[in-house]
Amino acid sequence: MTEQDTSDAHLAEAAPTEAVTAAAASALPADEVARLTDEIIAALKTVYDPEIPADIYELGLIYKVDIADDRKVTVDMTLTTPNCPSAAELPTMVENAVASVPGVGEVAVNVVWDPPWDQSRMSDEARVALNMW
Repeated sequence: MTEQDTSDAHLAEAAPTEAVTAAAASALPADEVARLTDEIIAALKTVYDPEIPADIYELGLIYKVDIADDRKVTVDMTLTTPNCPSAAELPTMVENAVASVPGVGEVAVNVVWDPPWDQSRMSDEARVALNMW
C-alpha cells in the first residue's frame, strides 16, 4: 500500500447500500470527513441518467469515492452499458456535482468497466423507482 493509499479517506465502495467508511490514517478530522461524505453522496444523488428515472448513486453506478488529505476527490464510476448514450455527459455531471460541495478540492472522475454493472448493484430505492422487483 502506498503512502497516498493510507492517507486517503475512502468514502464509498461497491453498492450504495454498503456502509460508508473512512480510513483511520486520514489527516482530515473525522467530523470533516463525515460532512464531506454526506454532502458528496447528496450531490451524487442529484445526478440522473437522462434516460433512467433514478439517480446514479442509487443505480449503483458509483463504485468508489476517495477524499485525499489535500481534499482532492477521485470518483470511480461506471455506466449501465459501454454504449450508453449519456457516456459523454454523465462523468462531467458527476464532476460538477462533487465540485459544488464546499471544501472539496480538485475532482477527478474515472469511468471504469470492471466489474461490469448489473442490476444487482441497484438499491431498493432505485428498484422501486424503476419497478424492477
